[in-house]
Amino acid sequence: MVNIFPLDKVRHTGKGWRRPMGYGFVAAEALAPISGSEFANAATAMPIGFVEKAGRYWPVGLMGLTKGSNVFVGPTGQWLGNYVPAVLRSYPFSLRRTGETEPPILCIDEDSDLIVDDSGEAAEKFFEADGMPSSSSKALTEFLGRLAHDQTVTALAVAALQEAGVIKPWPLTVPLGNQQVSVGGLHCVDEKALNALDDATFLKLRKASALVIAYGQLLSMGQVSVLARLSLVQQQTAQAGQG
Repeated sequence: MVNIFPLDKVRHTGKGWRRPMGYGFVAAEALAPISGSEFANAATAMPIGFVEKAGRYWPVGLMGLTKGSNVFVGPTGQWLGNYVPAVLRSYPFSLRRTGETEPPILCIDEDSDLIVDDSGEAAEKFFEADGMPSSSSKALTEFLGRLAHDQTVTALAVAALQEAGVIKPWPLTVPLGNQQVSVGGLHCVDEKALNALDDATFLKLRKASALVIAYGQLLSMGQVSVLARLSLVQQQTAQAGQG
């Protein structure tokens, strides 16, 4: 369940939060949104692809081969990869708008089990005694604000790639032991089409900050082997637990 509420000094008076002990909260998520500024780190840690929603493409990090599985999360919730997507690092918080003209405000998933009394051990306050946001709340708001801006820039960059006609279906098949696992619904950069672009279109992509995304996605495809290796580790761990 996800139960999102804006942080409110009346509703959340005397309350705070504790940081997640690991990444068990995302153990059943196979995809995570990836923003442009993350590509340099994410592309060397996990495969990145594009998913299509309402006629537009959005970059995602591939964390599992099947729906409901995240091979980067270990049995005790530890992260097994070299990079954690930004959206996971901000859990259980998000920025939401309450109106079209209102600025986004910090919200929390109240079903996350991370809300505690602000006097508890390891608790971080939502608000100070004077009702002002705590330093922790301010830092989260700033982090999520930067992430939201990055997502907007990324959306424009990917739209430029789409307009240039360099995104194509990615028929990904991953060898897993004696099996071949197919992953559907993904798209990737068409390297041949990218290299064939005329100078004007290529320059337009550079100005839109789209090239780092294009080349980052192509580079990340080499990390499919990491996904396969972690998938086998998860299978072996599950089999050992059943033995």
